[in-house]
Amino acid sequence: MQRSQEAAYREYVTLRMDVLRRTAYLLCHDWHTADDLVSTTLAKLYDKWRRARQADNIDAYVRAMLVNAWLDERRRPWRREVPADQLPEVADVAVPPRGEHGDLLALLRSLPKRRRAVLVLRFYLDHSVEETAEVLGISPGTVKSQTARALDTLRAALPDPSQVGG
Repeated sequence: MQRSQEAAYREYVTLRMDVLRRTAYLLCHDWHTADDLVSTTLAKLYDKWRRARQADNIDAYVRAMLVNAWLDERRRPWRREVPADQLPEVADVAVPPRGEHGDLLALLRSLPKRRRAVLVLRFYLDHSVEETAEVLGISPGTVKSQTARALDTLRAALPDPSQVGG
């Protein structure tokens, strides 16, 4: 990478780092994993910086890279492993403790990964249905159905359904 391109890359990363971290956290609900996801994404972005700069919307390009990094990370075998000493005796299906934001974050964490990604992209990052479909590589109809199902799940779990938009 040339120095002028490297300066542009550094400037972009500096301006977007906080948003990327928060987005990664909303996807994975762990700050350490979020930092790993952002690092992975930024390393890949460095390698593809010339192509990224030519994209119509560089932020959407980078968000797609971040979501794909998260989905790839979720597929890794060690992410599914649970140490035997931490297994519960009986499945815990209780509603998570309530707090100002903790209740929605815990419920968001309980959603399947694609539904969680759809909600984060649609409502946190304010993507359109079409943009969300493009980032996730799914059809707009799938985005709509996944959004509806995710919101229904959140509404059913909350005592006050007005807390979940729709």
